[in-house]
Amino acid sequence: MRRLIHVFMSPACRVARLALNEKGVPYNLSAADDAQAHLPVLAEEDGTAVTGLWAIIDHLEAMYPDNPTLPFDPIERAEALRLFEWLMTQFHESVTRRIVWEKASPAHTGAGDRRGPSMESVRKGRNTLAEAFDTLGALAEERGYLACREATLADFAFAAHVSALDYFGEIPWADFPQINDWYARMKSRPSFRPLLADRLPGQPPVTHYAELDF
Repeated sequence: MRRLIHVFMSPACRVARLALNEKGVPYNLSAADDAQAHLPVLAEEDGTAVTGLWAIIDHLEAMYPDNPTLPFDPIERAEALRLFEWLMTQFHESVTRRIVWEKASPAHTGAGDRRGPSMESVRKGRNTLAEAFDTLGALAEERGYLACREATLADFAFAAHVSALDYFGEIPWADFPQINDWYARMKSRPSFRPLLADRLPGQPPVTHYAELDF
């Protein structure tokens, strides 16, 4: 059986899981021996190792073209890739790292330090989250999903971040009804169910984490 070597709270690893699930490709999860290594890694049954999120996405699209994660329309495709890049870089650095990295064990994020949590970092992350959610919520309301009328790699990237943040109860859902509606649809996808079963040792999720009606 192919294996996905990962850490639970890494958005890149969570996107890889969603992409595999969307395409119906069977795999087992394998915890990384070194959480700071270049992850995720998809270890194929023939011994091939595909390292890094973008390499895994490209590999899956080439090997399993059904259920593509990007739209065929070139304008929609460009928009999905624009949002994907922004979510995995700027949003990741300014929101997820500032919040989730302060709350989860480095073994589950890939963070390199083991210092005490910084509430100043969390405060800055929460402020940036609110600004980003307003923008992304408007896109979801206008288009149905972030880039177009169908879920794309951009939605899987955002859902990966949102699920990690929501695990720790960091999203005030009442303030973002558009994102709430969008996330309810993402959580209802069969590909998302395994992520909702995630449990970190000694750090259970908020009570609504796995609920579809939250």
